[in-house]
Amino acid sequence: MNLKINLMLYKFDKTNLEYKRIDKTLLIPYLGLLGILIILTILQFSTNKKVEDNHYITEETKLLILNETTKFTPEKLKQYLVELNIKFPHIVYAQTKLETGNFESKIFRENNNLFGMKVARIRPTTNKGEQYNHAVFNNWRESVVDYALYQASYLRDIKTETQYYEYLAKNYAEDTNYISKIKRIVNDEKNQ
Repeated sequence: MNLKINLMLYKFDKTNLEYKRIDKTLLIPYLGLLGILIILTILQFSTNKKVEDNHYITEETKLLILNETTKFTPEKLKQYLVELNIKFPHIVYAQTKLETGNFESKIFRENNNLFGMKVARIRPTTNKGEQYNHAVFNNWRESVVDYALYQASYLRDIKTETQYYEYLAKNYAEDTNYISKIKRIVNDEKNQ
């Protein structure tokens, strides 16, 4: 009996927010590296070194570290928009400034909601509930991930800033002056 296993591997493409098949022949060097890492790990654990108690992180320290990484700043937001490969991050940043009243609104402060998003009912979401008729998130980063999911669900065919502004005007904004306000913020940010 000749048994053949066909292994298919995929890699996530951040640009298109989709999985793409990996060519198996490219994996051969990595498999060798993986073997070396496994051997080194086995050797390290076989020495039976004792972990010293002073390497233990207390719960208070963990909370401080977590709080520092989730603490909001406009700079962290800009960086996170780029890290998540959000389309048109400069426009999305302007949206957050407008939607939150320059990061001062009650919806942002209490719901961690940067985009004024309502609770998503059809698409994937990171929201944890609803308060003040808007989605609630555990922290501001989850709000950005939720916006990335929103873009992946509804904006994947948009390629230009013009198309993006048109989409926002038709489908996102309730304010008829929304796009002109966003463009003003984008220009102000460029001139700083």
